[in-house]
Amino acid sequence: MKLIFRYLARFKKTVVLAVFIKLLGTLAELTIPYIFEHIVDHVVPLGKLPPVILWGLAMFGAAILCRMLNVTANRKAVDNAHRISYEVRQALFRKTANLNGAQFDAFGLPSLISRMTSDSYNVQSAVQQFQTLCVRAPIMLIGGVLMTLLMDAALALILVIMLPVLIALILFVSSRGIPLYKKVQAKLDTIVRIMRENITGIRVVKALSKEDYEKRRFAAANDDMTKSDITAATIMAIPGPVMQLCLNTGLTLVVLIGAGRVNNGLMKPGVILAFLTYFNMIAMGVMGVSRIFMTMSKASASADRIDAVLQMDTEENILPEAQGLKPSGDEFIRFEHVDFSYGEGSEDAADFHGGSREKALSDISFSIRRGESLGIIGPTGCGKSTIVSLLMHFYDATSGGVFVDGRDVRTYEKDALRRKFGAAFQNDMIFKDSLRENIDFGRGLSEEALRRAARDAQAAEYIESLPEGLDFQAAIKGMNLSGGQKQRLMVARALAADPEILILDDASSALDYRTDAAMRKAITENHGDSTLIMIAQRVSSVMNMSRILVLDNGRMIGLGTHEELLRSCPAYREIYEIQMGAITA
Repeated sequence: MKLIFRYLARFKKTVVLAVFIKLLGTLAELTIPYIFEHIVDHVVPLGKLPPVILWGLAMFGAAILCRMLNVTANRKAVDNAHRISYEVRQALFRKTANLNGAQFDAFGLPSLISRMTSDSYNVQSAVQQFQTLCVRAPIMLIGGVLMTLLMDAALALILVIMLPVLIALILFVSSRGIPLYKKVQAKLDTIVRIMRENITGIRVVKALSKEDYEKRRFAAANDDMTKSDITAATIMAIPGPVMQLCLNTGLTLVVLIGAGRVNNGLMKPGVILAFLTYFNMIAMGVMGVSRIFMTMSKASASADRIDAVLQMDTEENILPEAQGLKPSGDEFIRFEHVDFSYGEGSEDAADFHGGSREKALSDISFSIRRGESLGIIGPTGCGKSTIVSLLMHFYDATSGGVFVDGRDVRTYEKDALRRKFGAAFQNDMIFKDSLRENIDFGRGLSEEALRRAARDAQAAEYIESLPEGLDFQAAIKGMNLSGGQKQRLMVARALAADPEILILDDASSALDYRTDAAMRKAITENHGDSTLIMIAQRVSSVMNMSRILVLDNGRMIGLGTHEELLRSCPAYREIYEIQMGAITA
C-alpha cells in the first residue's frame, strides 16, 4: 500500500479536492432523511401548504446538490486514478527497461507483463475507490449512526451494538485476503507465460499437431488460478451475507421497537421513517466498507508486486576504477579468468538458461586489440552468447574481470558503455514499423548512413525491390519478411552507427553461403575500424577472423588462428572437416 499512498501524495491537490467534494456530497445526502423527518413530524402537522413547499424545495435542493457534488467528485476521482495509473505504468516500464539481466531473470517476463497489466489495473481501481467509496462509505456509516443517535439514542443502540462485530469481521477476513490475492497474481504469471509461449511458438505447436496438448496445459494452469481466485473471493465475500443478515435483523428490530415507542408516544412516526432511510444508508456504508477491504486487499497484493520492481536497485553500481581488476597489456577487449553462473532465478530464467545453476563460463581468458576480429564457435549452450552478455554488462561476472578499452566494464556508465556497441543478436526483434525505423531505431541517423548499412548487410537489393523501399512497413516480429531478410535488417541496424565494437551473434544463420560471404567482405572493407566479435555455427563464417575462440560446456578448448586451431584443436578440426567436406561434396 505504500506505493498507492506515495503516488496519491504526488497528486495531493487534485486528490484532496476530489475527496473534499465527495465529503460535501455525502454530507448533503445525510441531510435528506433529516429534512424528511422534519417535514413529517413538524411541518405537516401545522396544516399550512407554504412551509411544506418550502421544506420540500429544501429537500429537493439537497438531493440535487448531493448528485452534482457526487458526479463531480467521481469524475475527478476517475481522472486522478487514470493519471496515477499512467505514472505507475511509466515508472514500471522505465524500471523494467533498466533491470540488469539477473534481475530480469529473477522476475521473469510473464510476471513483469502481469504486473504491468492486471496489477496496475488493480492499483488504478484502488486509487479511484480511495477518493470515492473510501470517503462515502465511512461517512455514510458514521454519519448515519450519529444522526440516529441525535434523533433517538435508545433506538440507535441497536446499530451501535452490531457495528463492532461487523468491523471485526471485516478486519479478520481482509487480513486473510491479501496473501491469497498474492497467490492468485503469481498463478496469473504462469498463465501469461503459457500464453506467451503459445503465441510466439504457434508455428511449432501447429507443425507438431500439439494444439490439444497445449490446450490441456493451459486448462490446467487456468484451473489452478481459478481455484485460487475462487478461494480468495469466497473468503472475501463472507462479510457480505453476514453483514446483510445482521443489518436486516437490526432493521426488523428497529421497526418493531420503533412502532412500540410511537404507540406509547415516546417518539414520532417521522423518526421511524428517517431511521429506515438512515438504516439503509448505514447498510450501504457497511457494504461499502466491505468492498473497500476487498479492493484494497487485492490492490495491496498488486501494489507490493509492483513496488518490488520499482524498489529494485538498478543503479549502475559503478566501481571506482582502482577497485576493479586491472588488465595487463594494451588490449581493447579482455576477459581475465572469468567465471559466470546464471544462478537461481524465476521459472522463466531456469527455462531460458537450461534450468541449470552450474557455471555457464569457467576460467575464460582472451584479448582482442582494437580493429581486430574474434570468432566464437562451439556447440549450442556452450556459453557463446553469455560472453557477449558479460561484455555488454547485461550481467556481472561471478569472478574475474571483463575490460573494454582498459577499463572494467563495471566502471562505465551504462549508456557510455553501450554506445560503443552495435549488435545483432541471434533472436533479435523486428518491430512493427518501417524498415527505415527498424534500422535507425530512434538514433536520428542520416539517410546515407541507413542506405550504406543496408548495402553492407546485403539488404539493399530486397529493400529496393519493395514499392515503398525503406518505408515498407514490417509486421509484428517481421512476420512479412523471410528469415534471411530479417537477419540482414538486424545486421544493418548494428552497422548503421559505425560502432567501435560490432557483435554479430549467429546473425547469418539464415543466409546462404554466398550472401554470408558477401556480407563479411563488405564489413571487412567498410567497417575495418570496428572491433568485430562474430558468434557462428559455421567455420566458414569465422575462419578469416584474427583469432577464433572454441568453447565447449563453458570452457575454452581452443584459441588461435584458423591454421593454428586446425593443428592444435581436435574439436575445431572435426567441425571444419565435417562442414567443409559437406560443402565440397
